[in-house]
Amino acid sequence: MPGPLAGLKVIDIATIIAAPFAATLLADYGAEVLKIEMPGHGDGVRSFPPFKDGKPLWWKAANRNKKFATLDLRIAQGVALFKQILPRFDVLIENFRPGTLDRWGLPKEVLWSIQPRLVILRATAFGQYGPYSNRPGFARVFEAMGGLTYVTGEPDGEPTHPGYPIGDAIGGLFGAVGALAALWKRAREPDAPGEEIDLALTEAVFRLLDVLPIEFDQLGFVRSRIGNANGYSAPAAVFCTKDGRWVTLAGSTNALYAANCRAIERPDLIDDRRFASNDLRVKHMAELNGVFAAWCGAHTLDEVLAAFAKAEGTIAPIYSIEQIADDPQTKAREMITRVPDRDFGSVAMSNVVPRFTVDPAQVRHAAGDLGQDNREVYQDWLGLSPGEMDRLSRDKVI
Repeated sequence: MPGPLAGLKVIDIATIIAAPFAATLLADYGAEVLKIEMPGHGDGVRSFPPFKDGKPLWWKAANRNKKFATLDLRIAQGVALFKQILPRFDVLIENFRPGTLDRWGLPKEVLWSIQPRLVILRATAFGQYGPYSNRPGFARVFEAMGGLTYVTGEPDGEPTHPGYPIGDAIGGLFGAVGALAALWKRAREPDAPGEEIDLALTEAVFRLLDVLPIEFDQLGFVRSRIGNANGYSAPAAVFCTKDGRWVTLAGSTNALYAANCRAIERPDLIDDRRFASNDLRVKHMAELNGVFAAWCGAHTLDEVLAAFAKAEGTIAPIYSIEQIADDPQTKAREMITRVPDRDFGSVAMSNVVPRFTVDPAQVRHAAGDLGQDNREVYQDWLGLSPGEMDRLSRDKVI
């Protein structure tokens, strides 16, 4: 398999989005990932809409580039088979509540006795300890209690969640980074023991809100909702054009501010002492945003973009997926790629991020059917006979 992580082997026993997303990122970079699901129904994302011809489209993207086996880890036969599989792998990813694997007979001591250098990534809502450690969690919980929802929305409106479970994606990113950090130590120290990574998904969301703790600690400031304005730069907001399209404006440096002023043919604003620095411009945010809003509202989207491109200003159209797919930059970079799929021949997906020049990674295929690779795992790897496979299937072990 191509990519810088070729040769790395990951076993993913997690469910829903955050932790499996960490495994998917590693798979994108070339790792061999085996996803193990409960026999019969599998990961809950298989039931998430949208569907086409009864097939879950979200599933196909969320778990791409993986192999798929079924195994019930709650019963002794399932645990025994898992112990036989485990020595092949470098990383284990799970997201059960703390202590669950211990109760199933798979505490970390047992896992490390089987694979001493195993990196264990544990993803939970609040971490492995603390008063909330046994609470369940989903993206909206992470976003709400991690501070993101409170700062999102209009000043006089309700706190707003994003239209996508971004808290899960943030957690998955931190999970992949954590696993790679642990693997680097293994790479440079051949005798390094295994590692246990405690990923609290609420903490992952909070970590992205970099400035909140220090501004509260030093200034007593509680950041709240400011709509589409920007708390550290002005002018900056979302504006509607004459033809009913939307653009977003940014630019915190004096040079970019000057370019934006030239784009709307208001050079007088550049030398206005009220707007001489970014700090002063933030203090006069409402006035500046009003000037730019009025100008954008008097021009079509094409006129707005042309004027800012000529002045080298910093404005962008707000794209739907349809516009993203049609954009020349998207096409030049192949941001959307077509990959093989068992049901539909090929499907479109976002490409691998970031790009590797010397050892490029790729999306090899969409996610597959429940247990589709059982034969490879249990017959080819473990040497079970077809009769044993049939028995295990009848007993719902696999």
